[in-house]
Amino acid sequence: MKVVVSPDSFKGSMSAKEVADAVERGIKKVDESIEVIKVPMADGGEGTVQSLVDATGGRIVKLTVKDPLMRDIESFYGILGDGKTAVIEMAAASGLPLLKKEERNPLVTTTYGTGQLIKHALDMGCRNIIMGIGGSATNDGGTGMAAALGVKFFDREGNEIGFGGGSLKDLDRIDISGLDERIRESTIVAACDVDNPLVGPGGASYIFGPQKGADEKMVEFLDKNLEHYGNILEKTMGIPVVNCPGAGAAGGLGAGLMAFLNAELKRGIDIVIETSGLEEKMKGADLVITGEGMIDYQTRFGKTPYGVAKIAAKYNIPVIAIAGGIGKQAEELYEYGFNSIFSIVDRPMTLDEAMERGSLLVENTAERIMRVLKINP
Repeated sequence: MKVVVSPDSFKGSMSAKEVADAVERGIKKVDESIEVIKVPMADGGEGTVQSLVDATGGRIVKLTVKDPLMRDIESFYGILGDGKTAVIEMAAASGLPLLKKEERNPLVTTTYGTGQLIKHALDMGCRNIIMGIGGSATNDGGTGMAAALGVKFFDREGNEIGFGGGSLKDLDRIDISGLDERIRESTIVAACDVDNPLVGPGGASYIFGPQKGADEKMVEFLDKNLEHYGNILEKTMGIPVVNCPGAGAAGGLGAGLMAFLNAELKRGIDIVIETSGLEEKMKGADLVITGEGMIDYQTRFGKTPYGVAKIAAKYNIPVIAIAGGIGKQAEELYEYGFNSIFSIVDRPMTLDEAMERGSLLVENTAERIMRVLKINP
């Protein structure tokens, strides 16, 4: 019997690899002869670096970069098992969790640190780069990132403008002559699960600005600044990004990635599935076990278990999901390739207890699942 174990992380409790390891232990308790193929997964957000490093036998690289307020912080990215592909989470350098609530201010926060991560990956010889761009603290259109890679942004007097979304009002000219030449020989893909344009009611500032510290007046100001920037960007680069779906992701970083780095925006789960080789590893399997911390009706909107189930459906492989909790309308997933869903919670307990005991609870749940499957008719 061959079982593919391909879960996402249980946020705040276990990495995807730790979940997969626990599932394997539970399976092996029932039958040591079962072949278990572990493929830790993610959806392009938090945990993507670790999952892809684990899935490919890669390594984590640690370095000092600038945070959203240009302070030195310890950050990281991953180099995958091929030694040529870097996977970067922009949130590791420019993410909202790096700031205290009172520090959130998209007028000044910058993606400069994200650019430093990219530059370091290039220095390490990586020419394929996968970017996770969720969870940003910024609204600078990716100008900080581009600046770290050699692009210069000038005002009418020929002075370089400052960092952050507030400085974009002063932008008059973009000079790309200093852009790192290695970008041209690199392939860059960004995990983007939103289709927001750069500006307008559905754009970066109006939709995501408030969670980054922008009030109503600031949102309007930031939106006008991004529109001004977007127009100059299109004129400079010849790439129409203002209304492009995904351009507004991560405070406009989507636009900057497309324009300066010629990046392709793709759904996060699709990138992870392709990079991890999940489909090939799934061929010939008798069962797929996936999971995440909470499974409900939203799971089918691009989350990891849904992406895994879609691949399994191509080969008519049954799918069982394991979750920390089962939320409302989770039964809808039975129409989308899931055969059953199990909660790891085996008695009344607090969330803290469930998270603390997560590994054992997952292991026990996997064991119960396999004992049922091993019953002879």
